[in-house]
Amino acid sequence: MKASWQVLKADKELIALPVISGVASIIVAATFIVPLIAGGDFENEGPSPITWVLIFVMYVVLAYITIFFNAALVSAAHERLNGGDPTIGSAIRGARSRAGKILPWAIVSATVSVILRAIEERAGFVGQIVAGLAGMAWAVVTFLVLPIIVIEGLTVGDAIKKSSNLFKQTWGENLAAQVGFGLLGLAAALPAIAIVFLGVAGGGATAAIAIVVAVVWLILVSVVIAALSVIFQTALYHYAVDGQVPSGYFSDDVMRSAFDRNRRRRDRKSTRLNSSHTDISRMPSSA
Repeated sequence: MKASWQVLKADKELIALPVISGVASIIVAATFIVPLIAGGDFENEGPSPITWVLIFVMYVVLAYITIFFNAALVSAAHERLNGGDPTIGSAIRGARSRAGKILPWAIVSATVSVILRAIEERAGFVGQIVAGLAGMAWAVVTFLVLPIIVIEGLTVGDAIKKSSNLFKQTWGENLAAQVGFGLLGLAAALPAIAIVFLGVAGGGATAAIAIVVAVVWLILVSVVIAALSVIFQTALYHYAVDGQVPSGYFSDDVMRSAFDRNRRRRDRKSTRLNSSHTDISRMPSSA
């Protein structure tokens, strides 16, 4: 997290990318949802087949927007880690160069989201648990798909396959990132919660100001955490593929010790087995 923060500090303007992504997503969602609600598509007997199609299209468009700007961050982080000096323009150009490969990934992501959402709604509490576990499994297995697409230009199928293979090497760091960045975001959001409580206790205009400040703070926290997570994805990709992270932002010793923990455990087990076999071979054979 500290290393990712140092990369972000070197290119503070890149924080605008998740902000643009969020604003664009709100506009697109409103463009789809407002007409559907105004037309009464969610009333009476529920959404029609056409409405469901429109909802799926909305999911795809929203997924594409998020993935496109995350791809821009990956491109910028890749450039910075390799000694470059990225800008918003160079980041967007990097994402635009993979626009055709990002679209299939957006469709796959949207499809998975719709399926998980359907499981949650139709299977009750058990469905929520199953969907949550399935969503986490999908997230960690595909954690490196976007860096693979942006940096290597692979197709979605090949990127998912490679990400799942790399997952076997990076599962510890992968899960730590999923949980760690979430906990970091939760901790960073606590001041906003405190501000709201204090504002509500004060009442009147104080409460309104507190809510506005809290909302702005939460938005800032969300965009920073999103940027840090994408930067870490890029660094983890480099270490998984190349055995080291370029530049001096991420310590190879720390990454190596984390990656080699399972390997050392296997080596110790192998050593014990070899030692046991050696001891057996040295025992005198019976007549």
